[in-house]
Amino acid sequence: MSFTIAVAGKGGTGKTTLTSMIIGHLLRTGKTPVFAVDADANINLNEQLGVEVDSTIGGMREELKVKIGANEVPAGMTKDMYMEYLLQDTVVESSGFDLLVMGRPEGPGCYCAANNMLRRYIEILAKNYPYVVIDNEAGMEHLSRRTTQKIDLLLLVSEPSPIGIMTAARIRDLAKDMEISVKQVGLIINRVNGELPASLVEEAESQNLEVLGTVPLDDSVFEHALNRMPAIKIPESSPAVQAIDNILGKLDI
Repeated sequence: MSFTIAVAGKGGTGKTTLTSMIIGHLLRTGKTPVFAVDADANINLNEQLGVEVDSTIGGMREELKVKIGANEVPAGMTKDMYMEYLLQDTVVESSGFDLLVMGRPEGPGCYCAANNMLRRYIEILAKNYPYVVIDNEAGMEHLSRRTTQKIDLLLLVSEPSPIGIMTAARIRDLAKDMEISVKQVGLIINRVNGELPASLVEEAESQNLEVLGTVPLDDSVFEHALNRMPAIKIPESSPAVQAIDNILGKLDI
């Protein structure tokens, strides 16, 4: 049974960078292979993981929609077989992890048969991995459309501000409204300079959010971003990486 970690937060909080650090932690601790899913329409998790992406689920879905609609499925293949072939071709394989990029979410002209098959195969594919890590946009569009049926741990990322924590609480509430199954929710406050102010601790408590930990401002994170280097390659000595290791270690992950 896979353990699914979903990371969510509004743009600019460093969510994707932290997602790559979480994947790096899993690789270093031998919890492999990891199934990484980029469910943010901005599509940049691959850059933080240092891999190239040629195709997305959004593009595959449109191709399938056209092919099935025109009855152009390759000879000798059922619709299900063709879907599985396209899905396997979309997965990017790397050392210790595989990456699936969702791309843009389905629109009003979606092809329901293709979407239903797609969800089923993603669920089947994910079962082959001990850990699934999903990088989500704030609106969690892909999760709302049942990209996955359950989340074991929802990590909300916020900058150190009351508004950021309030936004994280809204994302949590959005997941509830969408009836997404979430076992545990926790807050990570990123780019903290020194000690976390008591006012922010109080804000998190007022929003009924558990602060799992903080990630400090870290020059090495800035340098990797400035030089367009993958965040997964930030050294283990980095205070930010150590903070993520500590947070996940407390969760027995």
